[in-house]
Amino acid sequence: MKAEEKRDFDKEAAAWDENPGRVKLANEVADAIIREAKPSSTMNALDYGCGTGLVTLRLQPLVRTITGADSSSGMLGMLESKAKKQQLSNVRTRLVDFEKGETLEGKFDLVVSSMTLHHVKDTARLFQQWHELLLPGGVLAVADLDTEDGSFHGDNTGVHHMGFDRQHLEEMLGKAGFGSVRHTTAANMVREVAGGGSRSFPVFLVVALK
Repeated sequence: MKAEEKRDFDKEAAAWDENPGRVKLANEVADAIIREAKPSSTMNALDYGCGTGLVTLRLQPLVRTITGADSSSGMLGMLESKAKKQQLSNVRTRLVDFEKGETLEGKFDLVVSSMTLHHVKDTARLFQQWHELLLPGGVLAVADLDTEDGSFHGDNTGVHHMGFDRQHLEEMLGKAGFGSVRHTTAANMVREVAGGGSRSFPVFLVVALK
């Protein structure tokens, strides 16, 4: 594992959406967020680790505003280009290096994050930051991999966690001040693995309230 190195998402940004499996996963996660977190037109939302905005733009029509935050300027540039092309006035972007513990300012009614948590070493600190970003009664919805053996990425550069145990995450969120924590399976992603063949990797969605 090469977790101490940083994956260059800027170089991957232009072709990011060309992976059909990645787009399918984003859509399934967005469906689960819509079903479980119930975004509404009264909400100001934050998509933490938004990438090119695949989930961001699925939620955009349902909320008042949505801010896409990411550590890659290249990824944010792709999201900005999409928003400009679609003439979306309620989409904003913020550059923040969450791997270095940089923090955001502002308050939100909904914080979502998809497939970002395993890239963040100090998850407890991140949960505290999310709690601070949410308004009272706000909703957190986080999607990531169930515990796995490192086969999902193949190259584990920048990966600090080989998935997560759902019960442990619920306990960590409780310690960070969240309540009403629950989880569901958002998707099952089938990927080819080293040595041949393919495997199904479950992706959970944990929802919690401030």
